[in-house]
Amino acid sequence: MILTITLVLSTLIALNLVLLRFSCNKVSKPNNRKPVMLRPELTRSMEAETLAPTGS
Repeated sequence: MILTITLVLSTLIALNLVLLRFSCNKVSKPNNRKPVMLRPELTRSMEAETLAPTGS
């Protein structure tokens, strides 16, 4: 009985490792291109906004 449990567990572990090996996604190298700006006129200005005093 112990031999059967050992064989079943070993088979499941081996199957798990085989499936893990072939199911990993391949990571491609990232592109070094600049992002495309669809509306460049909508960029935020770099000026600091002045806030109204709250009185607290």
